[in-house]
Amino acid sequence: MDTSIVGVGVGITDRFRSVVEEKVSRIEHLAPRANTLEVKVTHRSYRNGRMEDDTVELTLDGKGPVVRAEATDTDKFAALDLAVDKISEQVRRAKQKRVDARNHPRGAKFEKGTGELAGIDVEPASVDVLRAVATGSVPVQAEAAEEEEYCPVVIRQKEFGAEWMTVEDAVDRMELVGHDFFLFIDARTDHPSVVYRRKGWDYGVIALGTQASPEVAVAS
Repeated sequence: MDTSIVGVGVGITDRFRSVVEEKVSRIEHLAPRANTLEVKVTHRSYRNGRMEDDTVELTLDGKGPVVRAEATDTDKFAALDLAVDKISEQVRRAKQKRVDARNHPRGAKFEKGTGELAGIDVEPASVDVLRAVATGSVPVQAEAAEEEEYCPVVIRQKEFGAEWMTVEDAVDRMELVGHDFFLFIDARTDHPSVVYRRKGWDYGVIALGTQASPEVAVAS
């Protein structure tokens, strides 16, 4: 596994590199399919008398989802230990969930003997919907692109490809990247949704319900 170490506001000593190499073997044992490990050390100084600290960020990339973890301490070696413990626990939980998923699969199941499809809620489309699709009578309105309005506030934007998954898988992905929320498209409803971490160990889900635009509703 390739390992890169970057320091922001702090130099990377040979001793720190050697300690990272020792920790890498532990991570490789838990994630043998990982290709790269990025280690970023950021040193922060404060003017209000607060003690200086170091933040160590770990990013594990390879086959499968990206795993991230970070920790902050007054000593970068202690922060490294905490970050390694976090990312190791995240990888370990992910492996255990994959094992549980193989032993107890979720989703649709096809019974060869009866020909029944269980574990999925299927609702047939109405005759009106089928006729509208077949005849192309559903109107589609293309709007011209409007010029962007000037905004004095700089807003950072990121765009990711849409991913369809279950709420359970979205929670797993959120835990892997170490964020407090994760945006996805619910595979059961096809609605854009967000899972987020609440106080304690609870999770919440927010979904956008879809409905016909006013123009389509009037035309129908």
